[in-house]
Amino acid sequence: MAELMLKSARFRAEREADWRRLDALLAKAEKAGAAGLKRDELLEIPLLYRQALSSLSVARSISLDQSLTGYLESLCTRGYFFVYGQRSRWGERVARFFVRDWPAAVQALWRETAVSFLLTVASVVTAYILVRRDPDWFYSFVDPELAGGRDPMATTASLRDTLYSQPDVVQGLSGLSAFLFTHNAQIALFAFALGFALCLPTAALMVLNGGMMGAFMALFAMRGLAYEANGWLFVHGSTEVFAIVLSGAAGFSIGWAVTFPGERSRVDAAAEAGRRAATVMAGVVVMLFVAGLLEGFARQLVTVDLARYAIGSAMLTGWLVYFYWPRRPAP
Repeated sequence: MAELMLKSARFRAEREADWRRLDALLAKAEKAGAAGLKRDELLEIPLLYRQALSSLSVARSISLDQSLTGYLESLCTRGYFFVYGQRSRWGERVARFFVRDWPAAVQALWRETAVSFLLTVASVVTAYILVRRDPDWFYSFVDPELAGGRDPMATTASLRDTLYSQPDVVQGLSGLSAFLFTHNAQIALFAFALGFALCLPTAALMVLNGGMMGAFMALFAMRGLAYEANGWLFVHGSTEVFAIVLSGAAGFSIGWAVTFPGERSRVDAAAEAGRRAATVMAGVVVMLFVAGLLEGFARQLVTVDLARYAIGSAMLTGWLVYFYWPRRPAP
């Protein structure tokens, strides 16, 4: 034991100055960035890093004390990330997110997206059929306080007015846009956040959102306003519903990982799924912001049905191409 301690002390004394120098340079770089280092210091770090790697190899081979080995492992890890790690600027990271990271994460969740979409469509169809057969079903899917006068008691003329009315631009549109963005963002975030509970709350939110849409569609269809109402909805719905479907897919991915972790622990499986789902959700916020603008402004200012369908179709096509167009693998 005494001989081992002597070896360790001699080994440290011969090389400690270089380790401390590397430690100081890395600390300076971590604080001020590579731009804060002088040219000579930049050239010095790779040399000191290789020396530290050599010291670590020797320390492991002759079984020196664990504290010294742990210190060298930490130092070499920091050196590795500085020498070989990618150091990109904020703008480059944002560009990478939109060009590669977000679309790749969405593509990876295509199965969950399909499930989320099918649940939404099934609930839309179910609610539509039930409300068409009996208008009293409308209140099972829509809270009367949120209907805003668009319910079975409203007249055809009043329903038509809601499709083409133009509220005051300053007081009406901006406030409506902010409200709808907040409301839709809450649905999307809850669908994502509650996915860990075996996917059940997420599935319930998909059904609830789809049922609400189906009930409104049936209401307007019963008054001969199906074409007009669908165009009114499609302006923003092609973006908004897509965003909510993706948030459901993100929630399903976490719930599935927790329920069926495979050979990994549930914590590790949930963490891996959560990182991918979080990337999707960061983009969903962008989609909901766009949907809020379309819902609060374009939908009210554009009153020509064909133009509404054209805007909604263009948005849907753009999202589909953006997410699912084949891309080259990242270098």
